[in-house]
Amino acid sequence: MNYWLVKSEPEAYAWADLVRETGTDWTGVRNYQARNNLQAMQPGDLVLFYHSVSEKAVVGVAVVHTAAAPDATAEAGSPWVAVHLRPHAPLPRPVPLAALKAEARLGQLALLRQSRLSVLPVRPEEFDIVLELGAN
Repeated sequence: MNYWLVKSEPEAYAWADLVRETGTDWTGVRNYQARNNLQAMQPGDLVLFYHSVSEKAVVGVAVVHTAAAPDATAEAGSPWVAVHLRPHAPLPRPVPLAALKAEARLGQLALLRQSRLSVLPVRPEEFDIVLELGAN
């Protein structure tokens, strides 16, 4: 199993939207490195759901339901892909960016090193630390 983080502006698509819709195709990614990360996702992989811009916090865990397929929002024949995500569990307590930065064990977290990328890998130990920070 692999672990990931996806970023979304809550005003555009929030964790509550994912829960209400019981899942979504993660479309609209137009960066090659982020696309490569989408292509590496496999069903069953767990994904930290991060509210960017206004909230800046990890708020839930999603699960990859289907592997990468052509992005329906892109032109036919383009290189862009999407995966289908489903909600797995909300975090009992959101983990703000400041808490991620303050945690020494997360010094190599991709979110902190490549903050502009919308789909990022997360190492298993980092995933566990974020869950620990988000526990009651």
